[in-house]
Amino acid sequence: MSKLLKSSGLVAIATMLSRILGFARESAYAGFFGDTPVASAFQLAFSLPNLMRRLLGEGALTAVFVPIFTQKEKEEGAAATWRGAAAVISALVVVCTVLVVAGFLVATVLVEFTPLRHKYGLMLRLLRWMLPYAIFICTAAVFVGMLNTRGRYFMPALGAGMMNIVMIASVYLLTPLFGETLEQQVYGLAVGVVIGGFAQAAFQVPSLIQEGFRFQWVNPWKDPTVRETAKRMLPATIGVAAYQFNVAATQFIAHGEAEFVVASYGYAVRLLELPQGVIGVSLATYLLTELSRLSADKKFPEFRSTLRDGLLHLIFINTLATVLLMTLAEPMIRLLFQHGRFNDTATLRASNALLWLGPSLVATSVNSILSRAFYALADTTTPMRIGLFCLGTNLILVIILVGPFLQVGLAAANAISALLNCALLVYAFRRKMPKFDMREMAGPVGRILVLGAVAGVLGWTGGLAWETWFGHAGKLRQFGGVFAPAVLAAVAYVSLGLAIGMAPAVELQKTLFRKLGRKAAK
Repeated sequence: MSKLLKSSGLVAIATMLSRILGFARESAYAGFFGDTPVASAFQLAFSLPNLMRRLLGEGALTAVFVPIFTQKEKEEGAAATWRGAAAVISALVVVCTVLVVAGFLVATVLVEFTPLRHKYGLMLRLLRWMLPYAIFICTAAVFVGMLNTRGRYFMPALGAGMMNIVMIASVYLLTPLFGETLEQQVYGLAVGVVIGGFAQAAFQVPSLIQEGFRFQWVNPWKDPTVRETAKRMLPATIGVAAYQFNVAATQFIAHGEAEFVVASYGYAVRLLELPQGVIGVSLATYLLTELSRLSADKKFPEFRSTLRDGLLHLIFINTLATVLLMTLAEPMIRLLFQHGRFNDTATLRASNALLWLGPSLVATSVNSILSRAFYALADTTTPMRIGLFCLGTNLILVIILVGPFLQVGLAAANAISALLNCALLVYAFRRKMPKFDMREMAGPVGRILVLGAVAGVLGWTGGLAWETWFGHAGKLRQFGGVFAPAVLAAVAYVSLGLAIGMAPAVELQKTLFRKLGRKAAK
């Protein structure tokens, strides 16, 4: 367990730095275009190259490539592994380039030859600028997967920070070059997206070269690594594609109801992604590599133990994050985003979305880890089938809820479908690996939920008391309105966890004390 905490902790630190920069980026964006129609058009356009990123990069491809990479190195050695990796990258660049060119042509036809409403026309014009980002970011995702299999987690996870730095700079350096109106200046952000994607990919190159990788063109069409990757990737690709198309469809539906909905919901998602990325993605990144190794070595008792420990630590930490996001939604949104064109009304709309989106945090993080457990067992079909069912459910819920409830309906639909997905994955994994007894986790999870309820009450009452006594005029008071109740709730949560002997709390305390002890000794 200490190895899990150390490795995932390194990813978490790097991810935290990147997420902080991500918040700085979103704060700059919020001041630049608020939750105006231009903001929604930009987010819709950005979601489409991100669809390719999820489809061909860090989603399906990385999830199936890491186990293959691990197994190939074990059986054939480093030289054959690097050649196979070069073949996969060659195939990826070709496929991404074809898709980018096709997307550019389709967007051009729609802009130039169809009677689109203005808001969709701006979205498509921005899309044409941003499409090349997909090539760089998909390549970067594979680079990160390769480095993770070599035991490198910290530096690869910092790559997203490079992209965020470039995108922040684009708000202040590039947007003034494109004109005086908001609709003209937003193209500077689109250019910043492409440069940022390139920076994230380039950041991984020195580490890859140190590990022995050399770039070369390898004909991918007959390469066995490419064939095996494509074979395993197909079910996962279907699931990821369905998810991303579902995201695009639900956002288009929401955009049709009101032009601020996509932007308002997007700010809530950005805030939710901090604990999801720092904890959920960090653990999942480590566990995919570790579980793949244990599966390849047929060490299934260790496989089950590692997975169980990872899930309990995830639930313990993200339950606290969930109650803080829900009870302090409005103060957090106000502190992070309210300035410039992001006003009181925008704060209220985004915080309402975050309140209803909060319950999806633990479920989404658990889904990520259980899906990777299936991938480590060379099963990409089961998560795909469950995902497709839940996506259909999500789309139906969005159609029902967005009309009357706007961004709140979009958030509620997401939370319900995430919880359903989690329940079905747990059931399916229990059937696939009967010796993984979920009942052993029932007691600890129940105690975590009780601790979460206590923390939620303290966070809500603390936030209400601060607002009553001090208000929120000025950044200093806004900062206190978030951190004073958050610290109160967190200290109570962890202290009660230690008092009743919760394993995740005890292990985290031991890990922290070991690090502090080593620093004191030095």
